[in-house]
Amino acid sequence: MPAKDFLGAIDQLKDIVNPNKTMIVFTGGEALVRKDLEQIGEALYQRGFPWGMVTNGMLLDEKRLQSLLNAGLRSATVSLDGFEEAHNWMRGSEKSYANAVRAIKLLAQTSEIRFDVVTCANRKNFDELPQIKEFLIECGVKEWRIFTVFPIGRAAEHKELQFEPKQFKAVFDFIAATRKEGKIALNYGCEGFLGNYESEVRDNFFFCRAGINIASVLVDGSISACPNLRANFIQGNIYSDNFADVWQNRYKVFRQKEWTKTGECENCKVYKYCEGNGMHLRDEKTGELLFCHYNRIKEGEKAV
Repeated sequence: MPAKDFLGAIDQLKDIVNPNKTMIVFTGGEALVRKDLEQIGEALYQRGFPWGMVTNGMLLDEKRLQSLLNAGLRSATVSLDGFEEAHNWMRGSEKSYANAVRAIKLLAQTSEIRFDVVTCANRKNFDELPQIKEFLIECGVKEWRIFTVFPIGRAAEHKELQFEPKQFKAVFDFIAATRKEGKIALNYGCEGFLGNYESEVRDNFFFCRAGINIASVLVDGSISACPNLRANFIQGNIYSDNFADVWQNRYKVFRQKEWTKTGECENCKVYKYCEGNGMHLRDEKTGELLFCHYNRIKEGEKAV
């Protein structure tokens, strides 16, 4: 997408958002493959928008980081999915782990931005989590996030990416114990209502913000909510619609969630807290819930 097209869509929001309170994050794919990322970032900064990126670290070295900082970069997230074998297996590159670690160490020494590491917990790296924690602390990382994968696409094909209920529950026990230690600020990702674990594994109570205070512009111009969502949740396109008009007058599927009360959600006693889980966990054809964190944890408790 040409930078001018994206910036034009952002300019349509000027009358409905406060730029200083609206964070723009570049994700992908890989944000750093754009050679004009600094130019786009600087244009956003001049408009008053803070901006950040999610990266695999492959293209981040000291020179590029300084260039990004000069363009107004205010936040960064680097993915680290285990030590070398587990991480490179996940990422499909023999160079990925070394470059991710390089990026983490660089960012950990940078005081101008907010920075965290995110880890996709799975069967291959589960036993490494305590060692990963110590490694990140040694690197100077202050904030860490863990998330788990839902069974779509590659994650449905590779069973190593999916936890059995007992191990799924153990992930939250690990997060809770780490938080009590207080050596690193660890949070579980934003998806899934977790029952009694809510206050133990993250700072904020579960709430799917997709389409509520999160919108996205995808590479083809599609206007959606959380970038994790699939095509059935697209609300418009910047090449045919006004971004502000779409935000104010569409997104009904996210803001009126009665339709999610089907299948296992229909008679669930915790539905009022969960409201049907994260929108990206809904089947794109039927709307049924694909994965329930709360019930998976309950199964794990029985297996202990």
